[in-house]
Amino acid sequence: MANHYTSTLSRAFGKFATKEFPSSFQNIVNKSYVKLMGLDMSNFAPTSSYKSLKDLFIRELKKEPTIDASTTSVVSPCDAKVIAFGKIEKSTAYQIKGMEYNTNELIGDKNSVRFEFLDGGEYVNFYLSPKDYHRYHMPFDVKVLSLTHIPGKLYPVNMPLLKSKKSLYLENERVVLEVLDRFNKRHFIVLVGALNVGKMAVTFEPRVKTNTKDSKRVRYSYDEPKNLKKGELFGWFEMGSTIVILSQKDTINWSLNLNQKVSFANLLGELYNEY
Repeated sequence: MANHYTSTLSRAFGKFATKEFPSSFQNIVNKSYVKLMGLDMSNFAPTSSYKSLKDLFIRELKKEPTIDASTTSVVSPCDAKVIAFGKIEKSTAYQIKGMEYNTNELIGDKNSVRFEFLDGGEYVNFYLSPKDYHRYHMPFDVKVLSLTHIPGKLYPVNMPLLKSKKSLYLENERVVLEVLDRFNKRHFIVLVGALNVGKMAVTFEPRVKTNTKDSKRVRYSYDEPKNLKKGELFGWFEMGSTIVILSQKDTINWSLNLNQKVSFANLLGELYNEY
């Protein structure tokens, strides 16, 4: 599956993006990309300072926003557009209106009994465009129980394909984090790969290597859960893609609008303070 043409194309583009060209030519590449995509570089290092296109993709904020101190607040994990959200019913959610996908298959298991606690819960899809800040952060304090890497294709996750290709998220490569919030309610944070560089980095799990020819499905369980704070960096896409959050019933009260543009650390909801 990893040798699908989209993966091959993404690896080829990745070689170009990771190559460090002479500074004069690299500056032309960087400036061209910034202009073409309409990047706002006001909170980032100068365009000329990035030694490769990949470095520009995964650029770090010069000044990070203040993270809300409330123990129950939920913040945006990234810069993105909210393209779908709602209730999970009969293990079904939607990549966009009218285009459903199976939530159990998304997180890597068709066993509906095992994940029936998601029914009645909430899902949110955050779409990152190529011009967005590509790093992702925790939306609330978590304990990471496991990480599953599911190899797949790397179709674009742009709006035309989301509207026309059913179960797109299920075909693309993804990384699934199973986490508990401070009230021991369960969530899945799903990183969905996309065309072009196609790589997803996870800071606390260097064993994850995405978009490689010999990728195999692997699951890492943590006997000692990894604790990550709200707003804490946990990785980056090396091109725009999608983050899906699936939550157990009565866990998050989201405050969202369809097609809402969000920025990292924006307040988006509250955890239910119940055990």
